[in-house]
Amino acid sequence: MATELEDLKILQNAETIADAVWKRVVQWEEFAKDVVGKQMARATDSIGANIAESYGRFNFGEKLQFLYYSRGSLFEAKFWLNRALARDLMKADEVKAYAARLSDVARQLNTFAGSLKAQRKDSKPQSKSIREPEAEYVVDNWLDDSSSLFTNTELDWLTTLPPVSSLQSLVS
Repeated sequence: MATELEDLKILQNAETIADAVWKRVVQWEEFAKDVVGKQMARATDSIGANIAESYGRFNFGEKLQFLYYSRGSLFEAKFWLNRALARDLMKADEVKAYAARLSDVARQLNTFAGSLKAQRKDSKPQSKSIREPEAEYVVDNWLDDSSSLFTNTELDWLTTLPPVSSLQSLVS
């Protein structure tokens, strides 16, 4: 794993895409820049920003959360690329090239998140809780006459009870 933030290949790729989008968007006319361009530039910038923020977090859950934010921004950027294509702000081959580069970053994000999950699993400390051993229940001789749950007298008493149908009439 990289020791410095700037050494992260995934961050370098995200920065390259964000800078290329920026250079492209600033050439558009004002309305297109305002409606589509700013959103697309923010989304591509957010990919790298969230990767950087993830790198700076200590907790594995927080690290993963920011990588997921980054992935969300990546899909938002693809949405805005599709809008740019539909509104004739970019050519199809240009949009395809950006989309392919974003897909590469998406795969890298998934790999990065997977490696964090593996690190979290490996770094979990062994449980320090104390558990009692499970109780052992012995039921081998429970049908034996000497260990019967009920005596014959108790069982005979059950036969003296009125039938259930006569008890139901008392309830209603």
